[in-house]
Amino acid sequence: MSPKSANSTKGATRAEEAPPAPQPLRVPVADSHTHLDMQSGTVEDALAKAASVGVPVVVQVGCDVKGSRWAADTAAAHESVHAAVALHPNEAPRIVHGDPDGWSRQGVREAGGDAALDDALAEIDRLAALPQVKAVGETGLDFFRTGPDGMAAQERSFRAHIEIAKRHGKALVIHDREAHADVLRVLADEGAPERTVFHCYSGDAEMAEICAAAGYFMSFAGNVTFKNARPLREALAVAPSELVLVETDAPFLTPVPYRGRPNAPYLIPVTVRAMAEVRGIGEDEMAAAISANTACAFGY
Repeated sequence: MSPKSANSTKGATRAEEAPPAPQPLRVPVADSHTHLDMQSGTVEDALAKAASVGVPVVVQVGCDVKGSRWAADTAAAHESVHAAVALHPNEAPRIVHGDPDGWSRQGVREAGGDAALDDALAEIDRLAALPQVKAVGETGLDFFRTGPDGMAAQERSFRAHIEIAKRHGKALVIHDREAHADVLRVLADEGAPERTVFHCYSGDAEMAEICAAAGYFMSFAGNVTFKNARPLREALAVAPSELVLVETDAPFLTPVPYRGRPNAPYLIPVTVRAMAEVRGIGEDEMAAAISANTACAFGY
């Protein structure tokens, strides 16, 4: 995807302007899911800006083979970056069927078939063995605009990612969009890895209780601050404190009051403070729980 500029330049519209830096957190936390390769500016600048507000660690997430290689290389070059590698659910049908709505969004491509998907999964498997790669993801199911053929390719890819994560002893990072029951079904069928993270948690309170019973981590993004996100806030309120993470999914899901402007790891404090308010606890207590949980989830 082509990122919007996160720099405030002469003539830029408000939607293109980077939000101001928030007050730093007193207790540092990690951004458990970001896409630095889709943000403007250098990696070094992004990491420095995040660290200046109490976000000294980020998990860089790959969504296709190229992005996963970039994530692994970036984590190898920066001590404060950990990598997650995978084929995004929407990438699997693109590879198999030449689906133009796949993650890469570079137009119609020639279908590669199951063999091409196997080749891509083999590269994810290779990358998952690297020490700087702490997780396999984001993988899962996304039924937002996927037909039956796409669903089948997604599920085959998801099951393969689960096997890769378990074999390498890495965390599993799940993308779940309009597919809650099927994601839970596949996890039950395959047996979830010991450390499983629902990235950008999108379920309700009832699903949060199911995830809690299974020991799944739930990572909340800036959309928990959106006016229409009451079900997310209800889920956050009942999620066990030891299973809650925070993320940006930057450059997407910028928290209120900056919704619609570019997101980045330095805005994590805005979401942490909103989460603390939802749970009725202090900011430091919220941050301390998130920090410990993220280290546990990703094994660093």
